[in-house]
Amino acid sequence: MQLKRGNLSDQVYDITIVGAGPVGLFAAYYSGLRDLTTKIIDHLPQVGGQLTTLYPQKYIYDVAGFTKIQASELAENLYEQAKQYNPAFCLNQRVHRLSYLDDGSLKVTAESGEVHLTKKLIITAGAGVFSPKKLEVPGVEKFLDRDFYYLVTDVEKFRKKKLLVIGGGDTALDWAIYLKEVARRVTLIHRSNKFVAAPSSIKQLLSSKIEVLTFTELKEIKGNSHLEGVVVINNTTKEEKELEIDSILCCIGFTPNLGPLKEWGLELAASSIKVNQRMETNLSGIYAAGDVTTYDGKLRLICTGFSEAAIAVNHAAHAINPELRIFPGYSTNLAEKKTQQLVD
Repeated sequence: MQLKRGNLSDQVYDITIVGAGPVGLFAAYYSGLRDLTTKIIDHLPQVGGQLTTLYPQKYIYDVAGFTKIQASELAENLYEQAKQYNPAFCLNQRVHRLSYLDDGSLKVTAESGEVHLTKKLIITAGAGVFSPKKLEVPGVEKFLDRDFYYLVTDVEKFRKKKLLVIGGGDTALDWAIYLKEVARRVTLIHRSNKFVAAPSSIKQLLSSKIEVLTFTELKEIKGNSHLEGVVVINNTTKEEKELEIDSILCCIGFTPNLGPLKEWGLELAASSIKVNQRMETNLSGIYAAGDVTTYDGKLRLICTGFSEAAIAVNHAAHAINPELRIFPGYSTNLAEKKTQQLVD
């Protein structure tokens, strides 16, 4: 998707959203619908959160109005919906410190030192920052982000490559299946013979031309300036085998972490932020929505996350300007009114 970046000045935004996953993108749309200036911050280089990072080719079945929709397509649609109102996007930034200004507005400082000023803050950080689980094999650091990758940010990096995919979960299988149309060839290794993925993905993998080696682990990476091959070992027979490989994608899982958010003074339950029925946290001016939240009866579903985003934005809008009703009216009337304002 072609990301349209908004104004990144030092202005005080009405709403700043931490997390550009599906719930954050929908919150940005709703904030714009309510005529609020909006900024979105995310630590990833692209919007979409787990939709684009973990399972871009996976279908999602519980989004209203769609019998099924591919995760990457849903992320694209949510981005297109949100950008109607020109929110500012600040990507590749990890939020770090929080403080309050004398007028009650909030100051969020990123690890990079960039400062974000806002009247209200909505946290839609999913399960937090996803850090890839590291593979403890000599040589990984030498080729990291050159020929060895934990994330796919550009599929063209694998064009015509002899690719090794490591892992047995949804992410590994999804990317192996997708990249077989891009790479020269794909080999997938997994330390077990049991895959923790959707049955349809397992069936598609095993019926494809992808070479699948089970009970197999990476032992050694070969090469100097470029990756030239690997040695794998069967963890049952201890038999070793050399493979002609020049690119590796490691998908052995992610570790979620709220990171610096844990130090802000938010009331937490394990790694979730406690909210009330208005999606308010215990801190003034800070709301939360989506998988990052918890409350009595909470369901961690994408469909409920969208609802929580709307609840958070509408209550935040009323808190910013008490003349704005919490209930905004129906979107048909709101959208038509905004369109007419643009025409006039």
